[in-house]
Amino acid sequence: MKMSQSFIYTMKETPKDAELKSHQYLLRGGYIQQVGAGIYNLLPLGHRVIENIKNVIQKHMNQSGAQELTLGFVTPASFWQKSGRYEKYGKELLRFKDRKDQDFVLGPTYEEGIVECIKGVIKSYKQLPLNLYQIHLKFRDEVRPRFGLIRGREFVMKDAYSFHSSVEDLDREFDLMEQTYRNIFDELGIRYAVVEADSGAIGGSGSKEFMLLSECGEDTLIICPSCGYASNIEAGVRQNRQLQTLQAEEKKIHTPSMKQIEVLAKELKIAPEMILKCIIKGVRTTQGNKQALFFILGDDQLEETKALNALIKKDESVLELYELSQEEMQGFSLGFVGLGAGADYVFYDLALQKGEKYLTGANEVDFHCIKTFLEGEQVDLALVREGDGCRHCGCALQYQRGIEIGHIFKLGTKYSQPMGATFLDQNGKAQPFIMGCYGIGVSRILSAFIEQNHDDRGIIWNRVLSPFESVIIVSNMKDEAQKEAGEKLYQKMLLEGKRVLFDDRSERFGVKMSDFELLGIPEAFLVGKELEHGKIERIQRLDLSKQSIMIEEFLRN
Repeated sequence: MKMSQSFIYTMKETPKDAELKSHQYLLRGGYIQQVGAGIYNLLPLGHRVIENIKNVIQKHMNQSGAQELTLGFVTPASFWQKSGRYEKYGKELLRFKDRKDQDFVLGPTYEEGIVECIKGVIKSYKQLPLNLYQIHLKFRDEVRPRFGLIRGREFVMKDAYSFHSSVEDLDREFDLMEQTYRNIFDELGIRYAVVEADSGAIGGSGSKEFMLLSECGEDTLIICPSCGYASNIEAGVRQNRQLQTLQAEEKKIHTPSMKQIEVLAKELKIAPEMILKCIIKGVRTTQGNKQALFFILGDDQLEETKALNALIKKDESVLELYELSQEEMQGFSLGFVGLGAGADYVFYDLALQKGEKYLTGANEVDFHCIKTFLEGEQVDLALVREGDGCRHCGCALQYQRGIEIGHIFKLGTKYSQPMGATFLDQNGKAQPFIMGCYGIGVSRILSAFIEQNHDDRGIIWNRVLSPFESVIIVSNMKDEAQKEAGEKLYQKMLLEGKRVLFDDRSERFGVKMSDFELLGIPEAFLVGKELEHGKIERIQRLDLSKQSIMIEEFLRN
């Protein structure tokens, strides 16, 4: 492609609202163009990169035995109503009516759509397993879109769905997809970690995330430097804590205005881990609002995703947690809530040891008490901290930042059962499909890769992702010899099937070099003053190193 004839433009100024380098460089380099909050046009350069990502994904997905299709972007709301997610999904689901007053949604994910697609078509276990995938637009009405393509509302995603007759076959496909994803990200040249994860709004039992490692990542990862254990912080587990116990008789203690753990620990001269902290949350359910109490050790923090998951496991009508108003809090002695307090739901963290004494609120203003923890529903509620022991090897855990670029789930019958999607098993009995789900954030990779591969001048693509393999830069287009040499180089590379960009613009040399550095194309062939000696320069974008080569020799080879 000749740059003088292309829709490629660059900007010198950094856009005001672009915080991350990837967002800045994609806008400045003319890869994307903002249309609205979290919505972007993919311009020719950005489109080329997306197509390169798609090609790698398609190659490996096809090799795995998956088949590609395309589902409708607009999905009937009735699909989501059948699965029970129409109300549960939240405000990220964009709902609308057509002219016939029929309800529709813009698909943020396609579990419902794919179930309806195969329902009644796949009838027998003999037609299983089946894995169908698409690379398609999605829309999630994010409350706070940011960071360009990393957290957009409209985005391109690869989503795959597998159907099985047994849990064992789902496990086999899950492992195959994990390896397929590793192959995809390895070929794309991404540095990533595979971590245990929470399934979120998708649901299901097993879940792993593929996290691109980057300091600007929105997700916090827990990494064990010794054994390799890795998890998203929402699903992180730790070694059982070695705790000090409270050696004292059960009694009531006057603690006027002592609501903070730090104050209690200092005044009573006890360790924070000997004190129980009670977190009160509102719970929205399909039956109305309720209240929940979560008890954790005084030096721990509540991990809200774990808390929500515990609630959903206990009560499928639960939708979300929210902060209670002062009016809703009136039934509690705030700052002094402890063991024995009642609510619609009460949970205790796994770190609490039954039979041990703790300082806890006395459920009376200005009073605490020492009380033995004897019974209660215990679940993992605590946020794993840096320095906590690894559950597997005991080594101190570390935090790392990452960007989610892939996620695989074991869905089981979460969607097939409520939607009535069944097959006949070997005994001729109708069974709900056992399902898996596998996603890759295609457009997100465009930005995320740049976060790992850039410098102060611009993007640094590898050959797999780059919109072009090479760029030919003619220093002075008014010099007929340089212009002719550039054209010869261009035609030779085209004949060889190379993806080559010819910067034939009548611009200053400095502008052309700045654009080369910004656009990030792996190498440039510079036709300049050295042509008088029969030479051109090859410049590597990675380190801007230069090599003189004889043009005639290059044209012959």
